[in-house]
Amino acid sequence: MTAPSTTAKIRYEDVEVGAELPAQTFPVTRATLVRYAGASGDFNPIHWNEKFAKEVGLPDVIAHGMFTMAEAIRVVTDWVGDPAAVAEYGVRFTKPVVVPNDDEGAVIEVSAKVAAKLDDDARTVRVDLTAMSAGQKVLGMSRAVVRLA
Repeated sequence: MTAPSTTAKIRYEDVEVGAELPAQTFPVTRATLVRYAGASGDFNPIHWNEKFAKEVGLPDVIAHGMFTMAEAIRVVTDWVGDPAAVAEYGVRFTKPVVVPNDDEGAVIEVSAKVAAKLDDDARTVRVDLTAMSAGQKVLGMSRAVVRLA
């Protein structure tokens, strides 16, 4: 079976298990959350209304889980050079990204490494990601299967 074509810039033969992808940081402000809410249609008040978020037991407004997940996978798509090369991606939401109402907001720090070479014929690897914010892991079991050139 031939692997589907990809415009990935990373070659399967050139990747070793344990290779670290370039880490990235992603700032998140309240304005970022408002733009994401508009684009996604998710206007849940826990993502923009501090009073409401605190009334339901949250420490403050929190980033959308899907936003956090999307920011994290950018480490992989930037590395591979083709978002369509991501064949599978999944996470567990472990802690919220708390976004204070100040000039700084929050930061999501993402690192990743090649955890396994899965299939020589399909030219796929598993990449494990670590996403942190305010010293806490915000995504668990964050893994992507990526098709390489």
